[in-house]
Amino acid sequence: MTNLLELKGVHTHIGAYHILHGVDLVVPRGQLTMLLGRNGAGKTTTLRTIMGLWQASQGTVRFGAGQGDGQDITHLSTPQIAELGIAYVPETMGIFSDLTVKENMVLAARSAKRASDIDTVRLEWIFKLFPAVEKFWNHPAGKLSGGQKQMLAVSRAIVEPRELLIVDEPSKGLAPAIVNNMIDAFAQLKASGVTVLLVEQNIHFAQRLGDSVAVMDDGRVVHAGSMAEFSADTALQQSLLGLAL
Repeated sequence: MTNLLELKGVHTHIGAYHILHGVDLVVPRGQLTMLLGRNGAGKTTTLRTIMGLWQASQGTVRFGAGQGDGQDITHLSTPQIAELGIAYVPETMGIFSDLTVKENMVLAARSAKRASDIDTVRLEWIFKLFPAVEKFWNHPAGKLSGGQKQMLAVSRAIVEPRELLIVDEPSKGLAPAIVNNMIDAFAQLKASGVTVLLVEQNIHFAQRLGDSVAVMDDGRVVHAGSMAEFSADTALQQSLLGLAL
């Protein structure tokens, strides 16, 4: 199995603060990798460093590993990284509240100037994943519920084909029924061949979806392996997360 994304010895400073302390992380191609850890462990900073929103002060980030050595994207700009086929859904979701759902989708589809330019087959696929996107197509995005906004945020990220989808806490604040819908949607995305890296606090979500897992603490990855093995080891869970799955 090849790795689509690899971080080696990545350090990130934000102002005077040293947040990441040598992160080593691999994201296997075609799998869903869960990035877990207590609050403040460095998970979101890791995602933002991958996307170039914060620059790594040391170490390397490589994308496309397994195809030669992959491409060093450590110091590329965020638009350049996105152009390589990486989509990012931040915890804040990043939707435009004053625009309609349709207008949000058109903006995300960089090759489209109008909704009719979006690939019809792909749009129908998204509508099946997230029926609320079709139902509220002409509604202002700011009027949607939290779960519907999250569905729109993920839909925007996949409106064009992506190799890697990075999502920060997709289930945060959502009702259990919506969380289950989101789990089903991510399972279908994974089945379609999209590689996914998720930061998640909902342990049920992580167990249902994760193929591999990396656990962070104090700006480092302190455990990496299969989700099945991690789920079966309650002592390890208690040690790393302070809880048992």
